[in-house]
Amino acid sequence: MEQTQDLSEDRLANAWAELHALSTDSTPLRADANRLAFADPEFLLRRETRGLRIQLEMLKPEIDQQAQGIENTIVVFGSARFPAPEQAEAALKLAQEGDDEAALTLAQRHVRNAQYYDQARLFARIVAGYSNPRPAHEQLFICTGGGPGIMEAANRGAQEMGALTVGLNIVLPHEQGSNPYISPSLNFKFHYFALRKMHFMMRAKALLAFPGGFGTLDELFEVITLVQTRKAKPVPIILFGTEYWKRLFNFDVMIEEGAISPRDLDLIQYVDEPQAAWDAIKNFYEL
Repeated sequence: MEQTQDLSEDRLANAWAELHALSTDSTPLRADANRLAFADPEFLLRRETRGLRIQLEMLKPEIDQQAQGIENTIVVFGSARFPAPEQAEAALKLAQEGDDEAALTLAQRHVRNAQYYDQARLFARIVAGYSNPRPAHEQLFICTGGGPGIMEAANRGAQEMGALTVGLNIVLPHEQGSNPYISPSLNFKFHYFALRKMHFMMRAKALLAFPGGFGTLDELFEVITLVQTRKAKPVPIILFGTEYWKRLFNFDVMIEEGAISPRDLDLIQYVDEPQAAWDAIKNFYEL
């Protein structure tokens, strides 16, 4: 039976050693020897071949998602640092048994923010429950950055409903690692942020942003700018957690200074319940 290769994240780095092992006379193959270009990892990792790597990073997720019927997505962003409620409660119990005030304060904050994990999970369940019985071209799939926290929660909710769910992960020195709830065949890993951003938007029919940090703000304002400048079609841009977002942003200052127009604020809307977020999407598309 034909088997597909299970590529690990260090596969490319080890490819050179594997090619050595495959040499018929055990002689190391020179970088400029008689090798096919696409089987030459040293060549593919050169600065001059960056354009090829960018093309491949664009093409691979595109082909795989097309093959699996992923046409329309709802992209969910949010902090990678908000734990699941069960994890937060366990950490709080442990902190209460100790005498570290800083650890207790952190654990209490995690418990407070874990509500967003539950709400992202419930939102994804609502979306999957709507989409599962519908024909492929009407289905909406949850897509996240593939990491922990809010991203994990959204992938988890969709997976619990038996739906395919997409993760667009990226190699980072900390925090980011694929959560276990992404559909394995839709668990992509990127090196280039720009290509990852493009894949977020290519199929997105809505953006739901939970409270988050720099990464969440980066993606949020990218989408707002694309829609504002009409480089992308209008989509619902929903901020979950009114208190958080209104404490963080004072858009009135931008209006007062003429940096944006009052109608630009119509691009975003605030919600505080998973059902309200789904209703906003349903109303926009008249589902």
